[in-house]
Amino acid sequence: MLVDVCIDEDFSDDPYLIPGSFRHPHTDIHGLVGKLNGRRAIIICQKGKKLSQGIAAWLRTENVPAEILAGGMFAWRETEGTSRVPVATIPLTDGTETLWVTRQRPKIDRIACPWLIRRFVDRDARFLFVAPEEVANVADRFGATPFDVEGVMFSHKGDKCSFDAMLDTFTLHSPALDRMADIIRAADTGDPGKCPEAAGLLALSVGLSRQFKNDTQQLEAGLLLYDALYRWARDGFDETHSWPERHV
Repeated sequence: MLVDVCIDEDFSDDPYLIPGSFRHPHTDIHGLVGKLNGRRAIIICQKGKKLSQGIAAWLRTENVPAEILAGGMFAWRETEGTSRVPVATIPLTDGTETLWVTRQRPKIDRIACPWLIRRFVDRDARFLFVAPEEVANVADRFGATPFDVEGVMFSHKGDKCSFDAMLDTFTLHSPALDRMADIIRAADTGDPGKCPEAAGLLALSVGLSRQFKNDTQQLEAGLLLYDALYRWARDGFDETHSWPERHV
């Protein structure tokens, strides 16, 4: 769990979050202990000094494994290759979690987008899958953010898909995520020939959708599929396999 404890004044001067992190006031340590529920934490403040070190030490007295991000947010933002999410782009509904709605019976984009949100934007995000004609009404009634439907921010534009729109909005472009985006786009837009891996993703996505009647259960299973795809895109994409000509 990545916990940003920067004071409000510092955060307002630099309103960005490390992907996957969440804000928590440094004055509410007992509330943080409850939220972490024993899970390992990395504490992030502006410079990696008194706030993060004090909170990490306090958490350890509560038997919560905790470390600090050395150098804090300043060091992270100055390190080449890191990314940060503008907090203004995160559509919080009640200040604690994001709520999203899309069409039922997801296949590719509607699993890939929740995966991106859960892994890089809001790990507690909640997703509603409803009839296509009710997406707008549910979004309006429950204050949810619609995605992968026509006429909304996170949707297809030109030859790009909803996953691309989220990468742009949340400034999450990286070699691994861009490599994934090429595959997802080709599989989701009916042109798997553009990317050799897209046919495999399409086949797995269709097969996955036929294993589940419950869309939420399908999403949870699909997250593992995209975890594996991300790991391949990050550091396994150049690995190949062949049958040995001779067996010893």
